[in-house]
Amino acid sequence: MQAFQWQIEYPLDAILFDCDSTLSAVEGITVLAKYNNVYPQVHALTEKAMAETGLNAGLYRARLDLVRPQQSQMMYVIDAYWQALTPDVDKVITCLHALGKAVYVVSAGITQAVVPFAERLGIAGKNVFAVNVSFDQQGHYQRFDKHSPLTTQCGKSQIVTELRKIHKHIAHVGDGMNDIEAAKAVDRFVGYGGSCYRESIAKLSPFYIRCLSLSPLLPLFLTRDEVTKLSPSAKTLYQRGLTYIQQDAVEFRQIVSSR
Repeated sequence: MQAFQWQIEYPLDAILFDCDSTLSAVEGITVLAKYNNVYPQVHALTEKAMAETGLNAGLYRARLDLVRPQQSQMMYVIDAYWQALTPDVDKVITCLHALGKAVYVVSAGITQAVVPFAERLGIAGKNVFAVNVSFDQQGHYQRFDKHSPLTTQCGKSQIVTELRKIHKHIAHVGDGMNDIEAAKAVDRFVGYGGSCYRESIAKLSPFYIRCLSLSPLLPLFLTRDEVTKLSPSAKTLYQRGLTYIQQDAVEFRQIVSSR
């Protein structure tokens, strides 16, 4: 098995995925905004957070105050997530699980939508970190969990710090500025621009995927020895990811681990 200069030299214990615009091509809050006729305002706030400022509690509150989602609308988000599933991510997750790696979702999305979506991908609900939203008895929006670190710019890095108590080596993949904050705390960070290319994120990512498929994660996350242990179908997926890398669908800004 050929070795590459950028290939990680030690096994990763846990892989963390962002949800919106990473596991799925859509932003859950945008789906809700379209249903509730406040898309332009919410989209502008979301893009500013993802590409420039990072998410913060004030912006998080502003979006939800505009959208005011109904509990019944969570199913719309779950369905939208699944219909826009990022190519190959389900197969990548299956492969990571087969190698004994823990897989997590760390997202500022709404818990009531992110957890069912993650479980459909085979990720245990206990491995999902998201933001809980409260509804009244009629299913009307009341509030979000203002104590959740995931509504702050450094929230994802805080989650990484906690997970390091049980996992020595961690990788993270995501598309936004809050993911970049987490990049400082992990062994390997991969930015994802297949759903929405953001130059500001690409410039700060050691590795940045520009293709739709997340299959390049396998070459970027597996050691040479782990590759030899892949099943035939997983090796095909690995080779697909490697081909994308060789076709320059992944931008490289450094060839060593980000931590």
